[in-house]
Amino acid sequence: MFDIAWSELMVIAVIALVVIGPKDLPKAIFTLGKWVRKARVVAREFQTHIDDMMRETELDELRKEALKTRDLNIKKMMEDTIDPKGEVGKAFDVGLNGHAGSTPEPDLPQAPAPVTDAPAVPMVTDSVAPSAAPSPITASPISTEPPQPAPVPQPAPAPRADAVAAAQPTDKQT
Repeated sequence: MFDIAWSELMVIAVIALVVIGPKDLPKAIFTLGKWVRKARVVAREFQTHIDDMMRETELDELRKEALKTRDLNIKKMMEDTIDPKGEVGKAFDVGLNGHAGSTPEPDLPQAPAPVTDAPAVPMVTDSVAPSAAPSPITASPISTEPPQPAPVPQPAPAPRADAVAAAQPTDKQT
């Protein structure tokens, strides 16, 4: 730190022992230790504040770089790099009349729609009688309610024991 050798420290210790005296030397060393501790705390806080300011500065720079990247128009940059005069883009622009350098195509005649004299009522050609033919499906309104499940048939109740005994024939009737 200050580049002081051990021999120089010994000279300072001997002078302090002579000047301060052996009786007050421990108090002086304790006081010197407190001042050194305070100086280290102040230096540590100063270093921490400097580090925080550097971090904030770096964050500001990173934030500015991120904003530049966000505002960057990559499509425009690529177009300027690849085709600065816009010649390639114009070559691929095809309007309603085709390519700018091509000859226009002649209008093709429209094919007339086939005219048939179809009967108004469709004829049934299969062997099923018209009454047995399925009825046309009619559109029903769409319901948002879920379909209700079909009722489950309940089994018949078991006969009671006294009714079963009364229904059985007895052998004592003879």
